[in-house]
Amino acid sequence: MKLLNQSIKYLSVSILLIVTIWSGIFYYTMLDEIHDSIDDGLDNYKLLIINRTESDSTFLQKAKFEEGNYSIHQIAEQEGLGMRDYFTDTLLYMQNEDDLEPVRMLTSAFKYGENYYQLTVFNSTVEEDDLVENLFYSIIWLYIILVVSIILINNVVLKRLWKPFYSLLSDLKAFRIDKESPLPIVQGDTKEFKELEKAVNSMIVHARETYSNQKKFTENASHELQTPLAIISTKLELMLEKESLQPENAENVGQILQTIQRLTRLNKSLLLLTKIENRQFADNKFINVNQLINQSVADLEDFSSFREVVISANKSADLSIQMDESLASILIGNLMRNAIFHNISGGEVHVEIKEDSIEVRNTGKNKALDTSKVFDRFHKETTNNSSTGLGLAIVQAICKLYGFELVYSFDGEHCFELKLKNWKIE
Repeated sequence: MKLLNQSIKYLSVSILLIVTIWSGIFYYTMLDEIHDSIDDGLDNYKLLIINRTESDSTFLQKAKFEEGNYSIHQIAEQEGLGMRDYFTDTLLYMQNEDDLEPVRMLTSAFKYGENYYQLTVFNSTVEEDDLVENLFYSIIWLYIILVVSIILINNVVLKRLWKPFYSLLSDLKAFRIDKESPLPIVQGDTKEFKELEKAVNSMIVHARETYSNQKKFTENASHELQTPLAIISTKLELMLEKESLQPENAENVGQILQTIQRLTRLNKSLLLLTKIENRQFADNKFINVNQLINQSVADLEDFSSFREVVISANKSADLSIQMDESLASILIGNLMRNAIFHNISGGEVHVEIKEDSIEVRNTGKNKALDTSKVFDRFHKETTNNSSTGLGLAIVQAICKLYGFELVYSFDGEHCFELKLKNWKIE
């Protein structure tokens, strides 16, 4: 959920709580004020009736409410002396009305001559109830108007206020550490956004320096290590060509040469892996996968013949992807080389091209590989020293770079499926 929408949610809930609490307090306050006003009117009406009974005793005969908003009943002296004024809310049938209506009633006692009388006066509260109901709906409309106002303010005012932040976020999404693009600039003078700009730019500068140093190290390592390794290999090969070398010494030199060659391959693989992770391959173009697999099959023909492995390909679709050509060749080549290397004598490797994936199947050991380690660096399923243990790690690194998905499964054959449907360069 976006920050602006979250602010709407929290503000709406907060306002609902505030308005609800305020509405309750306001309701009971207004109800108390209305009752006070009605009670004062009933007190005045009571005094007026008592005063009229002193001048006109016929008022004492008013025992029902039909002729007015009061009634008088004679009561015992003891009851009259113990009675105190009290107010009640009840329902009564009013003249010319068929339904019960709410009323506020005052019950009191007074003395006339030697007798005591109970006086009951009432006042209709229909208008007051209507007033309270109108106030209730007014509060609901107030809440709705407040929420709508917040949404409008959020979409107009706050969106403009947060515009520099989203602009900076867009620049960061487009940022590539391997490209010399200008540092993001926050428009406006908001202090927090300016501090965010400084922090982001500081991190970018530091990241670029680290990337540049790592890139230089990779390039230097590539030159400084490959050259002496090549010289050593050449000299060892020359030593092996000399007939004066004793058989035992020749065997030792051969073993050293094999170790140097393995070290050379390991060095190249590690440097390649570092370049991939540093995103130093940016020459992307559309590549025909079918042609690439044909070329890989031709390149690996001697190797597969030596391992006595038969390679077959089923091109049920014409598939193209956009990526660096050298990485595409390494990706397909490593998958097929891995399938040949970890095979059995007389085994098979089958490559199938689908609409959005490439599947490489091979025979081999009759058990599944450890899926938690199969793509780890230096993880080997064989004790053969000619393997560097980096082939599948390089394939996985290329997949992560381009957003491919590499899945391993075992169903009697070992299967590596390269899913390309949602490919993208991160």
